[in-house]
Amino acid sequence: MNADDGQRILEENFAPWVLELGLRVQGCAGGEARLVLPASPALARVGGSVCGQALMAAADTAMVIAISSALGGFRPMATVSQNTSFMRAITGVDVEIVARVLKPGRSLVFGEVELRAAGDERLAAHVTTTYALAG
Repeated sequence: MNADDGQRILEENFAPWVLELGLRVQGCAGGEARLVLPASPALARVGGSVCGQALMAAADTAMVIAISSALGGFRPMATVSQNTSFMRAITGVDVEIVARVLKPGRSLVFGEVELRAAGDERLAAHVTTTYALAG
């Protein structure tokens, strides 16, 4: 799979409000997906930083695309758990997202997502996830 395949999965399988986040798939292969969440005043909370809800939705979306790349294409799945640790605010810049499958299984897939402010190597948020694959 490549970035175009990942973008197609995003556009064809997610709710309209998720699409309104403006996520762009930058890369997608072998159980990893790289996305960008564009800076937007619509996603800012008081003080101008990106709200946690937007970051969590972006992480969830990125992980579905990463899992799809591990499976060779989209398959229906459901989020079982998502644990997010916020480490620093992201203000006024795009968010770079890297989602990785850690352990694929027949019915459950475990992964992690890292979110960083564009141009900053420091981790802004770390997410661990579990997904159930549809039978």
